[in-house]
Amino acid sequence: MARPVWAGNLSFGLVSLPVGLYTATDRHTIHFHQLQRGTSDRIRNRRVNERTGDEVELDDIVKGFDTGEEYVLVEPEELDEIAPGRSRSLEIAGFVDLAEVDPIFFDKTYYLGPRGSEYGKVYSLLEQALAKAGKAGIATFVMRQHEYLVALKSENGLLTLHTLHWADEIRDPKKEIDTLPGKAKASEKELKMAEQLIKAMSMTWDPGEFHDTFEEKVAALIEAKRAGETVEKAEPTAEPTGVVDLMEALRASVERAGSPKRTGGKATSRKAAVSSKAAAKNPPGKKRIRSAPKEDLSELSKADLYKKAAAANLPGRSQMSRSDLLKALAASRT
Repeated sequence: MARPVWAGNLSFGLVSLPVGLYTATDRHTIHFHQLQRGTSDRIRNRRVNERTGDEVELDDIVKGFDTGEEYVLVEPEELDEIAPGRSRSLEIAGFVDLAEVDPIFFDKTYYLGPRGSEYGKVYSLLEQALAKAGKAGIATFVMRQHEYLVALKSENGLLTLHTLHWADEIRDPKKEIDTLPGKAKASEKELKMAEQLIKAMSMTWDPGEFHDTFEEKVAALIEAKRAGETVEKAEPTAEPTGVVDLMEALRASVERAGSPKRTGGKATSRKAAVSSKAAAKNPPGKKRIRSAPKEDLSELSKADLYKKAAAANLPGRSQMSRSDLLKALAASRT
């Protein structure tokens, strides 16, 4: 079982509940070591006194705030002494509707668990009450010498704690981005076509369908270099859509989103529907065996073309561009 990253008392009104805070998410990033080029020598970071060049032990390091004229030194225990409730109190200031908290404020998620089975009833009471009310408890607490603004929520039968950004940490987009469109408006036809595209590309949210493809490519790169092989290069980024081509790009996108290839065969053309009705009225006699139509490679991405090139064992495929892969695959089928 995981150990809590913080432990203290959660209180609302006169009710107090001992809880532990547990990390809810994990990272699966591939980690690299730093090496000196041309060697297998690791690069180490050391804490060094910039004046003497001597390495300094961690216990001999204190925090210093630069006032411009001198450093004000602060010991770690001094920060603990001024922390509210000595870093062991999570007091709810009030409850708000979840819809009132803008998503931009949410930062990191933690699980909350009771610090003992004897507190299960109080824990369950708060969780069920929050779920029924559709509210979130707003509180502040101190962890690792930092104060956090948090939202306490009920999710799937347990309590979760979400750290929030402070209001003065949210940047004004109008001050940060000088290329915002302002009063620029799309035409009614463009807006209608964009809405059709959104409708055609609508799907059910299933996070399990998505995975980190870049990490997979990094792992493949490492394995290929280990075996002395090369890997395919990424496709170049798409060209920006110009204002003149916007309507045509939207129309083509809607048609592509509704194609059988993208929708798993759900889309059917009028011609296909008419043919199926005619076949039902006039059952065929002897079946004529026809060769399967060749797949249109021009619609495939470079990654898909590379997979087919690998299956066909085409030499030099790792260095080919998308057009080169198309030509090589077409030549291999003749």
